[in-house]
Order: sequence, then C-alpha cells, then structure tokens
Amino acid sequence: MTWLILGLVLFLGVHSVRIVADGWRTATLARVGEGVWKGLYALASLAGFALIVWGYDEARMAPVDLWFPPLWTRHLAALLTLPAFVLLVAAYVPGNHLKAVLGHPMLAGTKLWALAHLASNGRLADLLLFGGFLVWSALCFRAARRRDRAAGLARPAASGARTALAIAAGVIAWAAFALYLHGALIGVRPFG
Repeated sequence: MTWLILGLVLFLGVHSVRIVADGWRTATLARVGEGVWKGLYALASLAGFALIVWGYDEARMAPVDLWFPPLWTRHLAALLTLPAFVLLVAAYVPGNHLKAVLGHPMLAGTKLWALAHLASNGRLADLLLFGGFLVWSALCFRAARRRDRAAGLARPAASGARTALAIAAGVIAWAAFALYLHGALIGVRPFG
C-alpha cells in the first residue's frame, strides 16, 4: 500500500501545484523556462503514475475489504464511465459544446470515472485510488473554474458537428476500453 500512497502523493501532488502554489509555479516557470518545467512535470507525473500502477497491483495481491458493493454497482460503473470517456475526448476536440459549457471536461470526466469505480469497488486500495482522484478532480475543477472567471475567459463558439465528433469518439473509446482493454490491462472484464 505504501507504493500506491507514494504514487498518489507524487502524481496528484504534481497535478495540484497550480491549486496550492500557483505563485510559486508561475515564478519557477519564468525562472527555468517552459521546456524545463514541462520536462520535470512529465518525469514526476510518469514516476507517480508508475508507482500508482505498481502499488495498486501490489495492494490487489493482499486486499483489505472495507465493504461489499452490490452486483448492480458494476452496471452503474459501466454507465457512468461512458459519459466520463465522452468528457475525456471532449477535452481534446476544439469547439464542442461540452468544452464550452464545462470549460474543463477532462476533470469532470475524471470525477465521474472515480465515482463510478468507488461505487463498484469496496477495498482499501480502491478507496485510496479512486477516492484520491475524486477529491483531487473536484478541487482542481473548482480551482480551474475560479481562475477562468477571474481571468474573464470566454469560450469560443461551439459547433454541433464537433460536439457529435467528441461524443462519437468518446463512445468508441469507451467501447474499446470496456470490451477489450480493461480486461487486458487491468485484469477485470466489466461485461463478463
């Protein structure tokens, strides 16, 4: 469990710098330059992610049950991860309505993904992993929306075609992950 916690602290900590130390981030970015900042950020993020994967896998070998979710929560998780994938894709498709309304659809999608997995998993490692991401994404979403309002950020006009593209690509990505990749990469098949 130690590696999982360390990975979460590193990964979510790096991704929280703008929330808790925006002034320091801005000063450091100006001092070291964008390339160095992004390189260090990427290295720390990758190290944190690797520790999360390793620690979660290790924790699954000696599970600590906290509660036993009913079987129907698996179906709830599958249902909630569908819009989570759509929101993730919407973050990368410019000019779509989801991005125009939410501003930060990836963070909204992360909240849904984490909530879905918290509902359907009852082990300590799940609580740490998905609970950590849920709290982080909620705080980060709030902080990002506050920064947008303070800056008077105006979102570009949205297109129905780009929104349809984001939705279609999100559904395809969800289907590929749920039907094939989740089982191959995580070892759990959501639909069987």
